[in-house]
Amino acid sequence: MSILKEKFNKEIKPLLIKELNLKNPMLVPALEKVVISVGAGDSAKDMKVMQNMADTVSLIAGQKAIVTNARKSVAGFKVREGFPVGIKVTLRGANMYNFLTKLISVALPRVKDFRGLPRNGFDGRGNYNFGLQEQLMFPEVEYDKIIKTHGMNITIVTTARNDKEAFRLLELIGIPFVRGHK
Repeated sequence: MSILKEKFNKEIKPLLIKELNLKNPMLVPALEKVVISVGAGDSAKDMKVMQNMADTVSLIAGQKAIVTNARKSVAGFKVREGFPVGIKVTLRGANMYNFLTKLISVALPRVKDFRGLPRNGFDGRGNYNFGLQEQLMFPEVEYDKIIKTHGMNITIVTTARNDKEAFRLLELIGIPFVRGHK
């Protein structure tokens, strides 16, 4: 079992039951999944670059990433139906906890001038989104094997009923938020 999952079950869950005054332990906010996605942009035309990006995301996630295709044509963006537009991977269970542990303890501390993640990434339903500028902060990524640096969007989906509960859950898990008020 992951260290983070153990910490959640032994420390965080009882604390949340007490703080949120919950009678039913099944209502405790928990992590559901983590989605890592990359928009391809101009790189979508070059399959070699797309494959390199998919391999990099797979390496970071510890699970195979898939290439997403456009559902319909949009002339303004020069995209046709079926063309590759991005890459994504959905992590659940052990892979999710392992990724979050690596993100919190290894990757984010390696970011230059890191002050914390923004607090305004919540969507109103207890989910949190944030973006990373590049993939080089992860220890698995070798600079020499990268064709093009790219950022990524990370979405943490929780079972929390509102943003306040989700914020407290993520804060207790160890997500480094920017200091100050929301």
